[in-house]
This record gives sequence, C-alpha cells and structure tokens, in this order.
Amino acid sequence: MEILKQQPTMKLPAEMFTGDAWADVIHRGEEPSRARTNMVRFSPGARTAWHSHGLGQTLYIVEGIALLQSRGGEIVEAHPGDVIFTPAGEEHWHGAAPDRFMAHIALWEGDEVDWLEHVTDAEYGGPRTSTCRAH
Repeated sequence: MEILKQQPTMKLPAEMFTGDAWADVIHRGEEPSRARTNMVRFSPGARTAWHSHGLGQTLYIVEGIALLQSRGGEIVEAHPGDVIFTPAGEEHWHGAAPDRFMAHIALWEGDEVDWLEHVTDAEYGGPRTSTCRAH
C-alpha cells in the first residue's frame, strides 16, 4: 500500500470552462494504466465547453445539481448519486445549474480529449429533463 501525496487544487482554464471550476486529481494511472479520476467542483452556472473523450467518460454526481447534454440531445438535470456515462467520441458538456454549486467525480481513460467551442447561454438555458422520479 502507498499513501499518495495529493496535488494542489487546480483552477480549470477559461479556454475549456465557462465560469469558475476547480479540480482535484484523485488518481492518474501510470503506464500501462490509463485510468484518470478527478473531483471537479463547479460554481453556479459554470460549465465545460463542448468536448469528447477518446475512450468515454463516467460522471458520479456528488452534490448539487448537474446539467449535462450530448450534442443534439436534451439537457439532463442530474442529482447526487446519479451516474452518467458518455461513450467514446460523443460530444457533450456538463456543469452546474444556474443557482447551485455542483461537484462530480469524473472517471475516464487516457488523455484523448477533444475540446471544442464554448456552450452558448442559449444552449445552456434550454429545456431540461430531470433524473428525479416520483416515488
């Protein structure tokens, strides 16, 4: 067993994020591992730019309300405990609702991320579908 030294929290770059977002690296595998895990925290209204991952990405919503969208799809409002998978090459974005902080754990493999244009306010403000179900 090895206790790993934690890297400092990183402010995420404006080229890839709208608003304020920070990441803590949980795990960055060394060859032959390609596993990556980050805790990412978004301020209200903050979001990624459109992007895709070469081998897909899984998000586990930890707190707050997340908004996520695949290109051409509906905006999904996700809640703590929800797990969202985006397949390899699928263009998408994710971030916090306008009035709530949000944190998720992001899991992916490798460094193949294709960063695209920023999500417009009109795209971000579109209609949503919630993951909440009536009990």
